[in-house]
This record gives sequence, C-alpha cells and structure tokens, in this order.
Amino acid sequence: MTSTSLSGADLPPDLPEWAAHKGIPLMRTLATALTRLDDVTGVESFTLPYPPEVQRALDRTVLACLERGAEPPASLPELLAWCRDRPVADWPVDLPADAVGPDDLLLDPESSRPTELCHEWAEQSGDSASELRDRRIILTALRLCREHGEEEAYTEFRRLLVTRPVLTAAEDFAVSMDHVLDPVKELLRLIYRRVPDSYLRGGTYAVCGRCLTLLVPLRDGGWWCERDRCRRQGPPPVGRRLLKEEAGELLQLERPLRQFVTGPGRAEVELEARLTALGLTVRMWPAYDTYDVHLTFPDGRVWAVDVKDWAHPAFLGRAARPVPHEPPYDEAFWVVPQDRVDAHPGYIASFERNRPASARELVLLTDTELTERARRRLAGLRSEKRRGDRDA
Repeated sequence: MTSTSLSGADLPPDLPEWAAHKGIPLMRTLATALTRLDDVTGVESFTLPYPPEVQRALDRTVLACLERGAEPPASLPELLAWCRDRPVADWPVDLPADAVGPDDLLLDPESSRPTELCHEWAEQSGDSASELRDRRIILTALRLCREHGEEEAYTEFRRLLVTRPVLTAAEDFAVSMDHVLDPVKELLRLIYRRVPDSYLRGGTYAVCGRCLTLLVPLRDGGWWCERDRCRRQGPPPVGRRLLKEEAGELLQLERPLRQFVTGPGRAEVELEARLTALGLTVRMWPAYDTYDVHLTFPDGRVWAVDVKDWAHPAFLGRAARPVPHEPPYDEAFWVVPQDRVDAHPGYIASFERNRPASARELVLLTDTELTERARRRLAGLRSEKRRGDRDA
C-alpha cells in the first residue's frame, strides 16, 4: 500500500540511535522549509524577511555548526548552496550512520528543486501544517468509496493518479464525466492544480515519457524530471508536448501525491505488467488498498506484495510492518525497484538494520527478484503438470 505507508504516522518512534542525534530534527526542519517554499515561490526567490520556516532552518543549521566548532553558512544563499552542492554526509552535523548515503543532496544541482530524499525527510517532520498530505487524501478517498460501497471507484482513482498526473482541459472534462469516479469527484477537483507558467518553454509544456509528470525547463535548453529514479536513467525523454493554447487550463496532481502516489505507483503498474505477462492473475490494490498486488498462481497459491519506491532505505526500514492478512495470502513481500538498490550500496542491509522487531520476518525483495521467483515457481508448476499428464 504505497501512499498510506509512506507517511510519518506509520513510522515507529525514533530508534535510540536516531533519537540521540541532534541532526535528525535539523534535517526534518530544513527539508520541510525547502519543500514548502519550493511549492510556493521556488527556492531561489527567497527575499528578506525570510519566512519563519526558512529562518528557523538557517538558525538551527548555524547553531549545529557552532556546537561542533565548524564554519556555518553565512546566509540563506550559502545554506542553499550547501543543500545543492554538498552531500549531507559531509555536513558538520550529528547524524547516525544510516541517515544519509555518501552522495545524498537535499537540492538537485541542476534545477535547485528538492530531491526525493528531501521530500522523505519532510514527510517525517510531523509538522501539523503540511503533515501527511498524501495520507490524508488517500484515506479520504478510501472513506468515500467505502461509504458508497464502490471498491472499483477506489481502484480507478488510484490508477488515475498513477497513470494520468497531468490533465488537459479536455481530459479533465472526460474524467468529470466518468461515473465510476463519482464518489471521489470533489476530491479530484481539490488535488489537481493549475500548472504555473514556470513549466512553459516557448508556449509549450513537456511531459516526461518515463514517469508521465511535467518536465521543468532548464536554462541550458534541457529538461529536468522531478523523479530521482528517472534522472538516474539519463536525460528525460520528452513524451507529450502540450501547446498552452490547445491544452486549455492544464492541471497536474499536487506535489505530495506526485511524490508518494504517482512515483511509486509507476513501479506498481510496471510490476503488474511483468507478472501479467507471465500468465499470472493479478489484482491491484485489493480490498480498498489493503496492499498493492494480489497475485494468484494456477494452483491457487497467493502472494501479497506491497511496493515501496523509497529513496532512503533507513526510512523504509523504520516504516516496516507486516502485510495485513486481508485478503488472505500464503506469502507476503515488500518490494523495491531494482534501480533503488543498485543506486544505494547496502540498501537491503540498511533496511534490515532499521526495521522494528515487529517486522523482523518481513522480506524485502527487488522487483527483479520477485518476478524471477514468480517465474521459477510458475515453471515448477508447469513441469509438475507435464509429469502428471505423462503419468496419467
């Protein structure tokens, strides 16, 4: 269950090795300030007087440096330069070993936009003003669909957020006429927002061909994708190009949902396609999203899968919990995209070190490993059937 499990409310209390480090609340404060202000003004357009969140983040960073006898950033622009150019692991702040990777940045060096790591830190801030936006939206959708007794409406709502994070005026009208989505129509009007002109280049918007979100134009003429996973695969391929005059009022899903529903959801639907191609029966977000994938083999055996597309394995480990037992299953797994593990040496080990005792039996696999396990099991079943047919 990707979105509702990506929230700070699902995280256990700070483990002792985390609670003892003063840099943990600092990172949360700083990440919250960066993500909020990026949504409102863009991180490069701050002016005096700084908003309270930003001033607080700067003050706390300076204090943390002074306590360790290090030279602090002298101004907000210098702090932003740290966030953009200096890996957090090199900051003179007190952080536990698993808190960040060796190359992790809070701002992307090309675009100065918050990285996915920054968003994950912000999700854990517990700040009531922005706390768990993605979780509240998903829980509201669940409540509305349950009240109407429409599980299909919830499934289509989730699939819409994953596969269509950008809507032209004509597409928005078509969604408004889709009666399957009636229980969540008002909610959809709240979470799809008008796209600002900062996404335009020469009167045209560009959509990423990999992750389907809008691309940000760069000064050098290139494009930037907000998904870390996408950028690791190289320059973003431009998919749809939308002329402003033809698209009408272009809408995009709000940032918390793009981060914690659309992004991970791409991994979910990609896994769905792989498993379906093997000839298996796949049901997505069963029983109002109890977990992500309900996978049935020809012999009736069922696997339950929750897909987790997290940049930081320690955060994922701290959020670990057993997969709910409804609908029933025979085996359950958490799954992370293979490229997350490839990009972060020791990802699985860090996850295992940070998961709570209540989730010690939870198995984390990559999507590649899960698909291969399913393929081998299916091949074994077919081999048994052939032997049975010959014996008969």
